Amino acid sequence: MKIFRINKNMEIICRAERTRSGFRHLATLLVNGIEQEKSKCCYINRTWESYEFQSVMDILIDKALKNKAISKQEENICRKFIREGKQAKEEIKNQFKTISTIASLGDVFCKTQKEKNDWKLRMLKVGLENKGLDIPDDFDTLSEEEKTKRLEGALEVIRGD
Repeated sequence: MKIFRINKNMEIICRAERTRSGFRHLATLLVNGIEQEKSKCCYINRTWESYEFQSVMDILIDKALKNKAISKQEENICRKFIREGKQAKEEIKNQFKTISTIASLGDVFCKTQKEKNDWKLRMLKVGLENKGLDIPDDFDTLSEEEKTKRLEGALEVIRGD
């Protein structure tokens, strides 16, 4: 569950659920702590959003405006919040920093290059599970030197270096 605080009066509570054929995102709009509207968005595979829950929040705001649960001015505030995604992007940035830091601890905890690479790969898999990480099928056949190069490159990307 994630809570997106739009301003002091409005917030959107989002959550994900598994379904028989995939998953869905659910969103609830609260204005002054009172539930105003709900929406859902179903997926079979994965979303192509800039950040998690972006689409379901857009649908929620459409529905809330149509049902007069919010004003046009409140809609504009919500749209700007959703479009910019500052809160979600900041959370993602912090998650990436944490994953990178933990993965880099392999250099401290492990002795051999193989152990260090195994640690980093394991931490990347745990931290980025279902978030777009795609390890090549032949990764295990690469030399430890090549694995190090690729893993360090991935860590640089998520650190934002």
